[in-house]
Amino acid sequence: MPGALPEGESVPVDGSLPPAALRAVGARGFGVYVHVPFCASRCGYCDFNTYTAAELGGGASRETYAETVLAELALAARVLGDTPPPRVDTVFVGGGTPTLLPADDLARILDGIDRTWGLAADAEVTTEANPESVTPESLKTLRAAGYTRISLGMQSAAPGVLAVLDRKHSAGRATAAASEARNAGFDHVNLDLIYGTPGERAEDFAASLAQVVAAGVDHVSAYALIVEEGTRLAARMRRGELAYPSDDVAADRYLAAEAALDAAGFSWYEVSNWARSEAARCRHNLLYWTGGDWWGLGPGAHSHVGGVRWWNVKHPTAYAGRLAAGRSPGLAREVLTPDEAHMEDVMLRLRLAAGLPLDALDEVGRAGARRALADGLLTADGYAEGRAVLTLRGRLLADAVVRDLLP
Repeated sequence: MPGALPEGESVPVDGSLPPAALRAVGARGFGVYVHVPFCASRCGYCDFNTYTAAELGGGASRETYAETVLAELALAARVLGDTPPPRVDTVFVGGGTPTLLPADDLARILDGIDRTWGLAADAEVTTEANPESVTPESLKTLRAAGYTRISLGMQSAAPGVLAVLDRKHSAGRATAAASEARNAGFDHVNLDLIYGTPGERAEDFAASLAQVVAAGVDHVSAYALIVEEGTRLAARMRRGELAYPSDDVAADRYLAAEAALDAAGFSWYEVSNWARSEAARCRHNLLYWTGGDWWGLGPGAHSHVGGVRWWNVKHPTAYAGRLAAGRSPGLAREVLTPDEAHMEDVMLRLRLAAGLPLDALDEVGRAGARRALADGLLTADGYAEGRAVLTLRGRLLADAVVRDLLP
């Protein structure tokens, strides 16, 4: 994606946006992302902007975090000023482990968003959670506060795989938490899986899929393990302690996921996401994938408003310090060129089951689409209707198809 993090133009001290961006805000929907950077421990594969208590070094506090986020929300309200977005369609609280914050703090943040811009009557409000970080009581508090959806990091049902990933919950805790969330009244419950971990057997992944289906959730996300530089997992692989992931194994796991989830009544709507119904699809992620606007609150959070994208300083101490000084926490920003916006549109929308309109492609892209169709990577029905829609084989080769559709 364009605009590597160290680059981009500086963000004005007051966070102000160009008039053209303000005029366009909310044209394709508007959401709010809240980043909670705290974790009880660091998983070996994780390179997200997260911090354990030891890594924070006393410079930032969970106890004051909600207040700091609300300070950025007040700044956001000043930036949008007299041209506020339509009511907020979606809110997504991610991390980190958002549910390390007290449920009452998560409720305060959501209330602040509602007071600032107003939540749509049918707003989707999601929080991520680690299975061990929620209780029936905390889930009931979140549901009463207006959270409608929860995404639980299960990763695997195999104890050995969880150990390699440095996950702290037991093999059965994720599905138990999913049941507790349903009992608390959450409209939608997601379980996340990771496949292709070194040492994972086909039967391990099959058991994980079986537990997900039996849990009665209405949404599943499944991602191939990516080994990120700088993580403990990458270091172990460099030392030869663990084998590197296999592309062939990852493809087999994906096909197993599609077969098991399809048989259980799930349908894919994005390459790595399946839902039991259209209502169960994650609307916040669809906002990202279809070019909507969102304001990202929190250290390292990204935002996109009217074709302007910016990202906040990463460390919670620096983030809090800027807001305390009355400054925007934005580190840098970029205004997408038409070519960059087109590239992202192709990259993201092609991954959707709805596909990409062929008339969104130039002649080079349309020629690539014809080749992909001939190679069995695009569906004939979708093509006949004027859309580039990936086949199952096309989903396995989605990145290659994207490259063929771009100049």
